[in-house]
Amino acid sequence: MALRLFASKAASRLGISVLPRGYATVIGDLKYTDSHEWVKVEGNIATVGITDHAQEHLGDVVYVELPEEGADVSHGTAFGAVESVKASSDINSPITGKVTQVNNELSDSPALVNSSPFEKGWIIKVELSNSGDINSLMDADKYSKFCEEEDAKH
Repeated sequence: MALRLFASKAASRLGISVLPRGYATVIGDLKYTDSHEWVKVEGNIATVGITDHAQEHLGDVVYVELPEEGADVSHGTAFGAVESVKASSDINSPITGKVTQVNNELSDSPALVNSSPFEKGWIIKVELSNSGDINSLMDADKYSKFCEEEDAKH
């Protein structure tokens, strides 16, 4: 119990909320989609990946389909896919813009999506063409509640 309390306090200081339904984490300064992608905006560049919740449900990721640098992505449209030992799932873009960078490390190490979904397992970086897309995304609290409700249905 003391360890859990310590972890909760440490997570709170780091801006991470630990969902009560499991061990999935939600990072406070990111935005989220209902298809379980996250986005972090820094200036005019957005980094996109799949959430901890998504990677937990997928299981061990064995392949990540990446777009080409320079490709256009549109809010709500698939730009790639993640394949695991259990399932395959499209990756939808939370924003509209042009891909400026892809995480080529995922070609050799797709499991980075599992082990580090918010850091080393990011998927693409996009130059935003419509910053208004961010306003339609969930904050950490809404996304946490969304995941709880979704899991309660299953």
